[in-house]
Amino acid sequence: MNHKKIVIFGAGKIGRSFIGQVFSRSGYEVVFIDINRQLIELLNQRQQYKVVIKDGANDRTLIIHHVRGICLDDTDRVVAELTDAGIVSLSVGQQGLQAVIPVLAKALISRRQKYGYAPLDVIIAENMRNADIFIRDELRKLLPEDETSDQWVGLIETSIGKMVPIMTQKDIEDDPLQVFAEPYNSLIVAKNGFKNPLPEVSFLEPKENIKAWVDRKLFIHNLGHATAAYLGFKAYPQAVYIWEVLEKPEIYRATRQTMLQAADILQTLYPDEFTPSQLEEHIDDLLHRFMNKSLGDTLFRVGCDLYRKLGPEDRLVAPVQAAIRTGKPYHLIMEAIIAGISFRAKDENGNYLPSDMAFFDDAVKGTQYILEKICKL
Repeated sequence: MNHKKIVIFGAGKIGRSFIGQVFSRSGYEVVFIDINRQLIELLNQRQQYKVVIKDGANDRTLIIHHVRGICLDDTDRVVAELTDAGIVSLSVGQQGLQAVIPVLAKALISRRQKYGYAPLDVIIAENMRNADIFIRDELRKLLPEDETSDQWVGLIETSIGKMVPIMTQKDIEDDPLQVFAEPYNSLIVAKNGFKNPLPEVSFLEPKENIKAWVDRKLFIHNLGHATAAYLGFKAYPQAVYIWEVLEKPEIYRATRQTMLQAADILQTLYPDEFTPSQLEEHIDDLLHRFMNKSLGDTLFRVGCDLYRKLGPEDRLVAPVQAAIRTGKPYHLIMEAIIAGISFRAKDENGNYLPSDMAFFDDAVKGTQYILEKICKL
């Protein structure tokens, strides 16, 4: 078994710019699993790729070494890699998990036969609440009835705060393997999720109460981003970039106040984890990061996918539900939700996200309809 090898499902932006980068720089061999055959072939040809850290005048490039790849549909090879891996990471999105979990289950059976109950840790690098419970339940459906993975599979939730914007077509054509990212590099993980000793990896931040940190990401980072997009578009519908609307004092002020309102709700939920001053400092740091012009982050990217982002478990409605339960104010967050219902930003080609066009049809039925049927308020 190779304890210095990580298998990463998903060679996309987070997989390459964050998880792969962090583990490679800490001396791990990195094996990417992806459905994109061209990307996998390039990884195997070069065995390295570039991460361009976008930080204004201080842009710099990291070369990530010791990497290779396997296509997801090459199941036998993927299972063999997983059987001997020291650690695994998932960064494929909730839909992608449906294809990955059966392969992971096969590998766990193979690993059990070869190494007994040698534990395998799985870092769940997904922006998804209760991801560990979801994956455990899915694995139970696929593993033999006399097997239980609870003791030998560590399902480790994370709070992924790294921002990786959409790259232009020219950027991709210049180098299909390069990926852009911001300087932020903290990998917040559930300390108690590991079955093996904590890996010696730079930028790893283990937390006892990961639920609090997952909610911090949702209630403050995701909420703040969406608020800036929705309030910004409402006031300046011709604007393109997040930094562009946050340069307007009234949008900056309204976004910050909304984030502070959400922070008040969060601190009420987790009084032993956060202080108001810590959360306020975090908010100001986030706003500074949101205004990083070199990221090129657009209103469209941040605000689109309205069924999900205005859903009951997501960034705006979940804090409102928590506020209702705890008796905290939430009127500013509601203003962001109302602005989100009328959000109509387009991408660089003048197109809407296809699923948002169906949302627009529902929005014609009125705000009350969206609040009741989509937000479940």
